[in-house]
Amino acid sequence: MKSALVAIASLAAAAPAAAQTAVEDPLLKETVTVAAGAAYVPSYVGSDDYLVVPAIGVRGSVSGFHFQFRGTQASVDLIRNSDPHAIDLQFGPVAAVNLNRTRAIRDPQVRALGELDTAIELGGYVGIAKTGIITSPYDTLSANITYTHDVAGAHDSYKITPAISYGTPLSRKAYVLVSGYADFVGRDYGDYYFTVTPAGSVASGLPAFSARRSGMLGWGATALVNLSLTGDLTHGLSMVGGGGYYRVGNRYARSPIVAIVGDRDQFYGGLGLAYTF
Repeated sequence: MKSALVAIASLAAAAPAAAQTAVEDPLLKETVTVAAGAAYVPSYVGSDDYLVVPAIGVRGSVSGFHFQFRGTQASVDLIRNSDPHAIDLQFGPVAAVNLNRTRAIRDPQVRALGELDTAIELGGYVGIAKTGIITSPYDTLSANITYTHDVAGAHDSYKITPAISYGTPLSRKAYVLVSGYADFVGRDYGDYYFTVTPAGSVASGLPAFSARRSGMLGWGATALVNLSLTGDLTHGLSMVGGGGYYRVGNRYARSPIVAIVGDRDQFYGGLGLAYTF
């Protein structure tokens, strides 16, 4: 799953400029937004137990270069965007920490399978975006695809995530963002997180199951709302909230950790405060 923490920590990603001023196009302003809050997420991908966890995010634009840190993932766009109203081509590195089943596992049978190692996933992304297409000069439609590979020897495999999003200001003080995405993973990824070995079956009481195949891990959708509390969306304090849904793919949903003691339908939500400098 594209980590629920990443999706909810988009707290920092939903506050672009809302309207043009007479002095300066706000999309040309250099800004940094810092957000912090709490998220309600499944304890692991496919779990029916939920946790409340901290969520943080940082997003900025300096000299036409965009960067963001969302939850456990960071990325930088290395293609300078000098004209925010032109087609924006995107390319840059991505680094992520995958904490799935590394801690806070509530189900006793899944916990009996043992905690997994943390995966450090490195890669990159390419994308395209256009601002000013439907509702105003400041709405944005974007699409991108991200590839990462574990370099820490945990699952030692890859994940590919295509995504599409649309965001639009409702006023100078309100902004909404909706997105959809899917995750495709390598066979070692599925094996690491969803297989129940014969030894694991004895320890947990769950039936043995092999998930050593590549395919679509799942798909999801998110919606976020940003409301300015002081100033407007280009500067000051704001409140950000949102939620999402994720459905584990058929192949991995048949794993006992999902089908027997979990749920393929995943829900998550979050609420926090953000400040734009």
